[in-house]
Amino acid sequence: MAKIRLLRPLAVAAAGVVLLATGAANAAAADQGTPSAPVPDTAAVLAALRTTVNAGAPGAFAVIRDHGDANLDQSLTVGKADLDGTPMNAGWRFRVGSNSKMFASVLVMQLAEQGLIDLDKPLRDYLPAGTLPDGWTMTGRQVMEHRAGIYDHTNDLLEQAGEETTAAFEARIRTNVYDPRDLVAMSVKHGIQYPPGTKYSYSNTDFVLMGLAVENLTGRPYADVLKDRILDPLGLRHTSFVVPDDEIRGAHVTGYLTNDDRTKPLLDSTQQTASWLWAAGGVTSSAEDLDTFLTALVAGSAGGLVSDDSLKQMSAALPTPTAKISYGLGLRRISLSCGDVYGHGGIVQGYQTQSFAAPDGHRTVVVFANASNNGAVTQGLMGALEPAFCGKKPAAVAPRTNLRSAVPGAVPGSTVPDTTIPAVEDSRI
Repeated sequence: MAKIRLLRPLAVAAAGVVLLATGAANAAAADQGTPSAPVPDTAAVLAALRTTVNAGAPGAFAVIRDHGDANLDQSLTVGKADLDGTPMNAGWRFRVGSNSKMFASVLVMQLAEQGLIDLDKPLRDYLPAGTLPDGWTMTGRQVMEHRAGIYDHTNDLLEQAGEETTAAFEARIRTNVYDPRDLVAMSVKHGIQYPPGTKYSYSNTDFVLMGLAVENLTGRPYADVLKDRILDPLGLRHTSFVVPDDEIRGAHVTGYLTNDDRTKPLLDSTQQTASWLWAAGGVTSSAEDLDTFLTALVAGSAGGLVSDDSLKQMSAALPTPTAKISYGLGLRRISLSCGDVYGHGGIVQGYQTQSFAAPDGHRTVVVFANASNNGAVTQGLMGALEPAFCGKKPAAVAPRTNLRSAVPGAVPGSTVPDTTIPAVEDSRI
């Protein structure tokens, strides 16, 4: 694939062609001289970040980039980058966790465009021999959609009976170096969990498999393929995949694992090999680089990462058991009050990130906190997405009987729709 550096104005202008309904609506708005995206409600975003910190994270930030109006750009920080008192810095690097799945998906789609993999044929045909047993016929598409019936190997590493998360981290995660095929073998021992294609169940093993397919089809290490096909073409200078090195290169935020015993202090978990997640969660990056990556991705062919057809497949998200959350090929869709946004979340020991873009590329939002193993921190971050993308919530109106049933998703006792976004299923890591 040609190495194309993103030309952001071209990418944003062309992205409307990719997802027709939203693109047409925004184009019409632009023709009429009206804003194509609401003004971010910075007060509400800051309130969500403070909620996140009050829930137990040392610090949090939100980076909002509006590619139609730079005056709407915001970098909002609350709290500390470390327990020594360093102020949170929205320009520093961090572990992105499962946001790594978006990068893996792009690589797979590029290989599909080259005819090296057919996503509707059994994935085992594109893996090193013996990776999956004979008879495991789930397709690459089903694996990328988390609908393959493959057990998540991280269950075995994190939640053995009678062991705290912090103890599991020190015993099996911080310094351990796993071969990706051994991670798959942990999963395979549990057998197929349900007939492929019949339900949704999030599994990190799915993207370990996709990383192995990338290596097998290219004959090169995953880190090298990622660098040559995504990081260098987009100029992502703050993004890297250095598994199993345990350092974050360059200036970075310190990550903290919340102890299961909340009376015990936070555990500095910054140094870790990340090999237990590998391609499913081993990327480190920055908010600036995630903005560049997402803007290029949703631009389709104009962004230089994937074709318009590949983006259409990635964004064809199917419902999940979590309200307002759907999942495509390595892309999560969240339904906000002002429309759908696409991206992913990521939670890895010490770090939480939600990274999303409007489908026309007009705006990206990256929200972050430096603590994990804390559902209240996760929910606080999720609360920043709605005001960042959709602006101020409509004022509550005293309900009338004939209106209550007329407002879909209304909060009982008001006519204002419920804009709460549930915490997503990868929050357990």
